[in-house]
Amino acid sequence: MRFTPLSRLICRLPQRDICGPLQSRTLQTNSVPKDSLAKPRKYKIPQFYDPYGPRPPPSEKIIQLAERIGELSEEERGQIMPTLSERLNLPKLQPISTDGLDMGSEGAAAGPKAEEKKAEKTAFDVKLEKFDAAAKIKVIKEVRAFTSLGLKEAKDLVEKVPVVLKQGVTKEEANDIIEKIKAAGGVAVME
Repeated sequence: MRFTPLSRLICRLPQRDICGPLQSRTLQTNSVPKDSLAKPRKYKIPQFYDPYGPRPPPSEKIIQLAERIGELSEEERGQIMPTLSERLNLPKLQPISTDGLDMGSEGAAAGPKAEEKKAEKTAFDVKLEKFDAAAKIKVIKEVRAFTSLGLKEAKDLVEKVPVVLKQGVTKEEANDIIEKIKAAGGVAVME
């Protein structure tokens, strides 16, 4: 009810039709009045965007060259690029290494290579597979011995079986850890 007199007062204020319906530029001193009868400008938008601008049409020499290349056989077209790279002294392209990338169908061919890499492995992970419930405290003590974990962290880690206990250790150190875990009543493996 109280807003009704306020809205009537606002409606009685003189209004200038300078801007469009939802715009107000009364505080801007440099605003230019908008002609309400003016038609909107139409811009010519290109069919596709070319960042380099319009290109001149190819010369007659280029057109003849393209026609001659089109008439060549598959073999001859395959020889064009190597010949041009020799003639123009272009640098030779180096093959890109695909080690560590999943190449899809070539995964079967990469299988033997992966087996060779496992044989050459120098850093190993020690994984706790299982342990006897009666030997849980001994296993936690052994985990604390070769890690820098506190009692609570070691207990939480052991309870998450199977879990990686230590990563990136040498083969001798991994074997030593596995023997200690086995003596405490757990089963650990090297990965």
